[in-house]
Amino acid sequence: MIALYDIGNSGNCYKVRLMLSLLGIEHVLKPVDYQRGALRAPEFLALNPLGEVPVLVDGDLILRDSQAICVYLAKRFGGGRFLPEAPAELGRVMQWLSFAANELAHSTSRARGIVAGRRKGDLAAHQALGHRALAIMDAHLSGRDWLETGAPTVADVVCYPYTKLAPEGGVALDAYRNVRAWHVRLEALPRFLPF
Repeated sequence: MIALYDIGNSGNCYKVRLMLSLLGIEHVLKPVDYQRGALRAPEFLALNPLGEVPVLVDGDLILRDSQAICVYLAKRFGGGRFLPEAPAELGRVMQWLSFAANELAHSTSRARGIVAGRRKGDLAAHQALGHRALAIMDAHLSGRDWLETGAPTVADVVCYPYTKLAPEGGVALDAYRNVRAWHVRLEALPRFLPF
């Protein structure tokens, strides 16, 4: 049975929970109590020396990083869905994984953490970066249903959480009609899992 070490309010953990749900993969959640130091416990550091979630355990395989885990799940269980084989399509999908790990993580995600009191930083600067990232996505989604290809991919899954949760960091979505419509399409997928 696949196990996911998880923190419920983590957008990165949610990416993996969403991928597991969309693919219909049975799994067990292993909640990690980060407020009690569980991320620094020796048994957890043996799984991920970075002391971060999510961590996925599938038999002898231990994977960290939400993007890497989602790619693995899509490749292993997707049957050609969510991860294209063609090099150009795959490359375009992978660029959005980098976008999620960089532009979204350092903007809307960071702003959300600052507002919640879990992170320190310049809130206005991260919010401005969030608006820049959302404007890029909104322009890219003009005239298309999904970030890449004619069907949802792992790119859509990993970019969804920190765009949907942007208002929690004070980054309103009102100006991003195409992003909001994309959210609605994702939320209509079979086995969609709300945050």
